[in-house]
Amino acid sequence: MNYAPVLDSFAALAVSGFLLDLAIGDPRWFPHPVVMMGKAISWGEKLLWSGEPRRDFLAGMALTLAVVGPSAAIAWAAVLLVSLLPSAVAFMAVTFLASTAIATRGLLVAAARIEEPLRAGDIVQARQRLSHIVGRETHNLNQDKVLRAGLESLAESTCDGIVAPLFYLFLGGIPLAMAYKAASTLDSMIGYRTERYFYFGKFAARLDDVFNFLPARLTALVMIVAASLLKLRARLAAKVMWRDHANHLSPNAGYPEAALAGAFGIRLGGPSTYFGKQVAKPYIGEEVTPVKIEMLKEARSLCLVTAILSLVIFVLMSAARS
Repeated sequence: MNYAPVLDSFAALAVSGFLLDLAIGDPRWFPHPVVMMGKAISWGEKLLWSGEPRRDFLAGMALTLAVVGPSAAIAWAAVLLVSLLPSAVAFMAVTFLASTAIATRGLLVAAARIEEPLRAGDIVQARQRLSHIVGRETHNLNQDKVLRAGLESLAESTCDGIVAPLFYLFLGGIPLAMAYKAASTLDSMIGYRTERYFYFGKFAARLDDVFNFLPARLTALVMIVAASLLKLRARLAAKVMWRDHANHLSPNAGYPEAALAGAFGIRLGGPSTYFGKQVAKPYIGEEVTPVKIEMLKEARSLCLVTAILSLVIFVLMSAARS
């Protein structure tokens, strides 16, 4: 799609969107697309969920298609309208739209907000802030488990909050990136293997698996390179990623989580509680060293370097393709 003469390249769009997100994050005054997607999903769930397996599967499929399709269509229409504006204005507008698909700054800030109370010895506030970025229950987690959960979230979100949106921006611009964000939001809200969502969220979860198949594996590989640049345990990261990537309920999330676990020489995963029920999850990694608060800061650096390297790779691939 030709946004404007200055934005013929999806690569330019992705790079400018990434830099803008890194600089300003998500302004509170702007109605964020993911928030609107979340409201639509909540409304659809209340309307369609029945508790009957076959009906819930079909209803969940309908809800998924009704959110993903329009998200891409609205993004396409917005870009089409913006392309009618003068080039400089169009550039700023589509750059801002692209930045809403990426969550680099938000992810780094969220991790820092967990680290802050931990350093102050305030485990209650650390749990509360952790609950904003994970699906598991956090009210009874000790410091060790808060740290591990935060690191797991950083690893997984490096893929679904940064690398995957960039991948789809390069592949198909804002409409495809917004379709991905819709699938990801659906998975985070209804893609659970609980009694309520097992059938209702199954289609959404599988669609998210498809979307993340390539980005998750790419994230893990790039994270190993980033670990080497940051003088972390790159060899162990590669070993654990290869060995333990399947030790996860998701066919994708285990890749970046295993790479991060190896990079720090720690163990992630294990039993967690969701919606009042304990879920048995395999362990990922090996305990070479105890988990430390400082690892949250180091993991933020690992996340950022992984994001930048991924961006460089996508730019080079785009240049080679053209």
